[in-house]
Amino acid sequence: MPNIVVVGAGVSGLTCAYLLSKQTDNVVTIVAKHMPGDYDIEYASPIAGANVLPMATEKNSSWERRSWLELKRLALEVPEAGIHLQKSHVYRREKDIEKLRKGGYNFDGLFVENPWYKPMFEDFRELPKEELPAGIASGCEFGSVCINVMLYLPWLVGQCRKNGVVLRRGILNHITEASDMSHTGKKADVVINTTGLMASRLGGVMDSKVIPVRGQVVVVRNEAPYMLTKSGTDDAEDEVCYVMTRAAGGGTVLGGTYSKGEWESQPNANQAVRIMRRVIEMMPDITNGRGIDGFDIVRHAVGLRPYREGGVRIEKEKIGDTWVVHNYGHAGWGYQGSYGCAEDVVTLVDEVLNRPKL
Repeated sequence: MPNIVVVGAGVSGLTCAYLLSKQTDNVVTIVAKHMPGDYDIEYASPIAGANVLPMATEKNSSWERRSWLELKRLALEVPEAGIHLQKSHVYRREKDIEKLRKGGYNFDGLFVENPWYKPMFEDFRELPKEELPAGIASGCEFGSVCINVMLYLPWLVGQCRKNGVVLRRGILNHITEASDMSHTGKKADVVINTTGLMASRLGGVMDSKVIPVRGQVVVVRNEAPYMLTKSGTDDAEDEVCYVMTRAAGGGTVLGGTYSKGEWESQPNANQAVRIMRRVIEMMPDITNGRGIDGFDIVRHAVGLRPYREGGVRIEKEKIGDTWVVHNYGHAGWGYQGSYGCAEDVVTLVDEVLNRPKL
């Protein structure tokens, strides 16, 4: 029976372990410094929104396309997973439209006109002029999902445990150390590297292309009637605007920032005020016309997105005598690409183990 050790218990690691555990002859151990229920600046998954807003270019859209099918199914059929359906509005500012048309934008495919993801959503529509806020050149609406990560991560843990996965705390200095950390006491046949931002510091990996992208949010009790994002702000190049209400009382997440190379873990009070002000400008009804004083704040939070120059790394590599399958560098789309990426990891593990293709 193949012995597999997954390093990391964020959404990528848990999803990989879950899919690998569905192959009943696999014996899977998760080893991680941080587990669901923890809060640490190294651990991005508990801070994420999270939702589905396609960010890839069409060429690299397979991970998000495949993940959407499963996340939508969970929203419709598995309420205990903590995912619900919610309309999303994506706005293209007049100030950004020329830059968007030239392709000079951070979020790749999300804000393009006539986007590739149009056929993904049955109810996709371009918004007519009369439905656009001031300063917005165009926009679209579609039914997406929002995830309560505080419910979803433990749900993934439960699915893993149901399939026999064992979770262990551990800190690694080198990725190959994981091969001796299986709960069986036997050497692992394959190690899965889902260490996110820590891939930049882990021996045997030390990927200099991986950098943090700091994201600051405000979580409030006010509920938003729909999710919202727009293509830019007037405040700073690294400040953004988005709103999403998590399922099952998870609060509404107001964002945010997108600061590359920034490791600061503490919330910035001035940024928090700007985040709330931008949301009020786009959605004044969220506080019943009371402005930012009408927000009922749960907490301020900061997460570090695990960004990788050149994109996500999903590939197999032999390090010494240890086969490693890498899956890291998802930046801000870890949840919405989680199943597609994990499916590719399963394929690579099958290749390492010389399993016949189905």
